[in-house]
Amino acid sequence: MNAGPAVGATLFPPLDSLGQLLPRAARRWPRRTALITDHRTLTFEQLDQLSSRVAHALTARGLRPGDRVSLISQNRWEWIVAYHGALRCGAVVNPLNVMLTGEELAYILTDSGTKVLLASDERLKAAGDALAGVSTLERVVAFDDVGGDVESFETLVETADTEPFEPVSVNPGSLACIAYTSGTTGRPKGAMQSHLSLVLNCAYTATMHVRTPDDVVVTALPSAHVYGNVAINGTLMAGGRVVLMTRFDPEGAIRRIEQHRATLFEGVPAMYATMLATPGLSDADLSSLTRSTVGGQTIAESVMNAWEALTGAPMIELWGMTELSGLGATHALYAPNVHGSIGVVLPGNELKVVSIEDGVSECGPGDPGELMARGPLVTMGYCNSPAATADTITPGGWLHTGDIATHDGAGRFFVVDRLKDMILTAGYNVYPAEIERVLIGHEAVALVAVGREADRVKGEVAHAYVVPAPGSSPSADELIGYCRQHLAAYKVPRAVHFVDELPTTSSGKLMRRNLRQPAPPERTQG
Repeated sequence: MNAGPAVGATLFPPLDSLGQLLPRAARRWPRRTALITDHRTLTFEQLDQLSSRVAHALTARGLRPGDRVSLISQNRWEWIVAYHGALRCGAVVNPLNVMLTGEELAYILTDSGTKVLLASDERLKAAGDALAGVSTLERVVAFDDVGGDVESFETLVETADTEPFEPVSVNPGSLACIAYTSGTTGRPKGAMQSHLSLVLNCAYTATMHVRTPDDVVVTALPSAHVYGNVAINGTLMAGGRVVLMTRFDPEGAIRRIEQHRATLFEGVPAMYATMLATPGLSDADLSSLTRSTVGGQTIAESVMNAWEALTGAPMIELWGMTELSGLGATHALYAPNVHGSIGVVLPGNELKVVSIEDGVSECGPGDPGELMARGPLVTMGYCNSPAATADTITPGGWLHTGDIATHDGAGRFFVVDRLKDMILTAGYNVYPAEIERVLIGHEAVALVAVGREADRVKGEVAHAYVVPAPGSSPSADELIGYCRQHLAAYKVPRAVHFVDELPTTSSGKLMRRNLRQPAPPERTQG
């Protein structure tokens, strides 16, 4: 006898697209607060209604399924609404980094074939006249009322049809998003993400970290970044509340955790390091936190230990890439949390470590090699760049991540550093992250980044750039001596430079390639 479909499958059919997320959530938790920003608080029902209006407005202005919609601004409620509205009407979204220059922005808009751009006033001003050269661009909508020929987002929403907009039916394997990489080795590349990869990443992340409707998540991660996208939509998918900071500042983050009784904070290593160095932190009440997540770069165990001791809650390390639509590995909340490990691969996907020399031979436990990924999260390829796609994804579907990693033979992986950041010193491989993990453990160091410098004898040597902890005045000799206690001689940085701040991306990740020596150098080792 046919028992029919399972109850769960009837009541909660799987999402084909994130464009279906808000309508589903609004039916289930209509009056529950979903999003808190610096300027507005919205329930699931309000988010759903606003995104529905955006979908109506875009469709009325000629947007069709498959057309490209680009978004650029700091975190704000309008960005979230526009993102969901665009997906709802079947458009392909193109989230943009706020640090782009006008020239870079114009290149990406042209490469992606953007038809509609939604942007903040400050980003439009920064773009200047560059947008005039984008032939595909038909409409610009400003989140702020800038006047002139640019339509305001407020007008777009207020004049739109108020009837519910039924999300356009899509093939889960079709293109949903084009997310451009930072372009460190040339022009930015647009990683094409499917609807399935976006939905699965949010769903698996929510599951691994046990997100629930009772969660209150504070984050300053950029909405346009894959980590930020998963943090936001993975929480909304579970019915939780997102407290979204416009941009990160340590005092503001600590205040919001206290004020909203946050259960989860999500950030990059530099965010935790700066919060731990914030005066008066010991007086803050962070007892509501039940876990925190950290990703984007390797993090020192000393920072993890200090944050866990302060909050009394576990810090969960994760790893991901734009080419994976977000996370590729993390720890399950109730599984053993091994500090220094990025955890296990997300369900339904594969990770392996292969030889740097031949790119094929699998490495044994503890042996460093390149981390490779395969599965439904892997990008569909790079927009308009079949050569780059072929260089990055093997015929067997394995993605070259560019990360050096090891594994323990029991399913856990450990990222050592980025392959491109490795320093070759007199034939030895030196990983900046290893030096950074040591130096951040010194009580006088608030932040640190390590970069390479050319050397006539050794080829390349490591230089450390240090932001001292408040009230501290360490010497270069002191920190180099500290490194000697914990590192092999060839790994000890040749010089230490003291700086007021470190260059970072919009998501707070350190930009080692932008490290610059102050003049004169603090100390040069013989």
